[in-house]
Amino acid sequence: MLYILIFVTAGFSEGFVRATLIVPGDATATAANIVASEGLFRLGVASDLIAFSADAVVAVLLYVLLRPVSRTLALVAAALRLIAHPAIASINMLNQFMALELLTGSEFTTVFTPEQLNALALLLLTAHGYGYLIGGIFFGFHLIVFGYLLYRSELFPAILGGLIVLAAFGYLTESFTFFLVPAYEPIASTIVLVTAVIGEMVLALYLVVRGVRTQPSATGEVA
Repeated sequence: MLYILIFVTAGFSEGFVRATLIVPGDATATAANIVASEGLFRLGVASDLIAFSADAVVAVLLYVLLRPVSRTLALVAAALRLIAHPAIASINMLNQFMALELLTGSEFTTVFTPEQLNALALLLLTAHGYGYLIGGIFFGFHLIVFGYLLYRSELFPAILGGLIVLAAFGYLTESFTFFLVPAYEPIASTIVLVTAVIGEMVLALYLVVRGVRTQPSATGEVA
């Protein structure tokens, strides 16, 4: 259920709130949207923080489930997931909140012109997008290890591991494409959307509907 919660809350903030309010390359329009829908923008921030908090718990639960396969790899997977979202993505939310402060705080209007405030706010929102992609690199590597553990585990069908690895390459493709060949970033964003929905959503629904198989014995644990 926590995995489903992450999909709903993160999808709402990224796919609806930011997609609706932020106009790439247009600081004035973006500022006007945020000021006019301040409550929605704040709700998007809170929604992301809920998702990242849930992700921290999911990281621990997945470690407990998968450590019989390999304690070391399960720990690596948990660490990468904790770095990606509860750490990087959570701190990255400061960029969003400071953009809101610039646009709604009266103390800044005596120092900056409205045009400068709008430009600074868009810069912070752009920085948030970069931070999101940096976190995606750690999350992509997490999914590779996670997918391997699922494939080896007796608790899950092996195909789920393959789907998660597919999602991993989607995340890594998006992030590295943006930093190396940004002209192809829209294509990469479509790839990650498709692979993440197929891989992670299928896993989340499987966990809710079917749960896990019987817990393997501790004797099968690999260092």
